[in-house]
Amino acid sequence: MFDDIRNPQGELLDCSFHDDGQGVPDGRRLVVIGHGVTANKDRAWATALSDVLAAAGIASLRFSFSGNGDSEGDFRESCPTKEAEDLRAILQACGGWRVTYVGHSMGAAVGVMVAAEDPRIEALVSLGGMVHTHAFALRKFGELTPGIDCMWEKPECPLSPEFLADMEQVGSVQGLAEAIEIPWLLVHGSADTVVPLEESEVMLEMAGGEVELISMDGVDHVFSDDAAGQMAHLVTEWLQSLDAPVPETIDPE
Repeated sequence: MFDDIRNPQGELLDCSFHDDGQGVPDGRRLVVIGHGVTANKDRAWATALSDVLAAAGIASLRFSFSGNGDSEGDFRESCPTKEAEDLRAILQACGGWRVTYVGHSMGAAVGVMVAAEDPRIEALVSLGGMVHTHAFALRKFGELTPGIDCMWEKPECPLSPEFLADMEQVGSVQGLAEAIEIPWLLVHGSADTVVPLEESEVMLEMAGGEVELISMDGVDHVFSDDAAGQMAHLVTEWLQSLDAPVPETIDPE
């Protein structure tokens, strides 16, 4: 159903579409799923979410940001600002669908950046959502040498000056929370040591619209093992609640 999707740099983005079996979009919900730092569209939590959504009759589109997974591009250029451009390219290809964006970790920060000003995102889900990008880069990679060392010792993920500069320039997406007026679900593990739960709690306080935070007790950053399925069911049930018919109000005689 989706043709090749390319970002503004002309790089092909690797996507997996899970159809809802109902043909043309016609205003139905599509869940677009974006990953975090050094990841890709086929992480266990992402495939689990697509599977549970499919079982509920909800279409989804997982994609890898440019330079990640099988998407074209240079990983060294992967940063929030460029990934926001990737997400906008995905949204451009989703005409006819009502898009919910689900972002994990840095992909959640990207979601906030785009949803704050792009009405094509009608609902937002942040999973272990990163808020303070500069602080994250310093905390996790501050002792590494850009251009020489690699993120989390992954040889395919070199730490670049471009990434660090953009993480500093973005700084934090906390100030954008007030602009998020669409339905917004925050899901965060209490045992997350990569992005602390407190970052989602801050966004809960700052959000400008309908927002809900679900803290998953003892769950880590990537929703390991059974937590992936539990998270997927929580997200799916929340989406179903958005689409539930509103009960008719009967005026008393």
